[in-house]
Amino acid sequence: MSSASASNEWVHIPVLAREVVEHLSAVKPLERMIDGTLGNGGHTRLMLEKNPQLHILGIDRDSAALERAAKNLADFKDRFTAVHGEFADLDILAKEHNWESVDAVLLDIGVSSPQIDDPSRGFSFRNDGPLDMRMDRTGRLTASRVVNMYAEEDLAKIFYEYGELRESRQLARAIVQARELKPLATTAELAAVCDKVLRKKRPGELPSPTRVFQALRIEVNGELKQLENGLQAAENILRPGGRLAVISFHSLEDRIVKNFFREAAKECICPPGLPVCVCNNHARFELPVRGVISAAEDELSANRRSASAKLRIADRKRR
Repeated sequence: MSSASASNEWVHIPVLAREVVEHLSAVKPLERMIDGTLGNGGHTRLMLEKNPQLHILGIDRDSAALERAAKNLADFKDRFTAVHGEFADLDILAKEHNWESVDAVLLDIGVSSPQIDDPSRGFSFRNDGPLDMRMDRTGRLTASRVVNMYAEEDLAKIFYEYGELRESRQLARAIVQARELKPLATTAELAAVCDKVLRKKRPGELPSPTRVFQALRIEVNGELKQLENGLQAAENILRPGGRLAVISFHSLEDRIVKNFFREAAKECICPPGLPVCVCNNHARFELPVRGVISAAEDELSANRRSASAKLRIADRKRR
């Protein structure tokens, strides 16, 4: 998501800001937009500044993020509405606000800089804090419950599937052995177990604990299922010709987005080899931009977190 500033958290620039504003502002007419992952409201502010006719519904499941966004967007209160909820339900939430359809939807997937940089949230191994990792702090499942209560085979599966770790079984076994002596309560304690088991990173690779913390965060917040449901919800609420923009940060997310767009843009889904089409399928989206949009050199220099950001664009097909 966004790149935070230690001195003033309200002036930071969100990831791929130019590209998001350019591609979403090109939609005509553009009167109603949903920012399904509001965060600090950086993308929303830029869109409201660029498009004076635009009204935005901003959704986030993190109450602290909604409070920050409310301050950041106070001067747009007549054109902005903040909603506490999950972007997987964005179509339902929109209709609750009497929005039957929208012109654009933005999803900026993943954890935001304020969440990462706050040790009390437990998202990063770089700062010691409680093993929490909940985006919605009213949720019952925490990283501590996962690490200390999940069976060894379930932990191994999470680390393998969500963290893509080769040493998933070894790490799960080490965690179970460690928690038998004392429950793991902090990010530093978990990182110490990781350091004993995981190989040192190779040049250009993420530190291995990053993948462990990523896997736990995905499990705690149900992120991949959220994304699948959120893409379908966006399809449900977008008008014909409306535009969906999705920013992802790791391969698991991007694969879901890429596959959804690819399947939704197919006119024919018949098995290969049939002489004529019999499926009666019709494409639901078209792809105005092929492939991904990545950060430009100036953004990469200013914000290292933008290096893994991938933006994909799709338009709801007109009948």
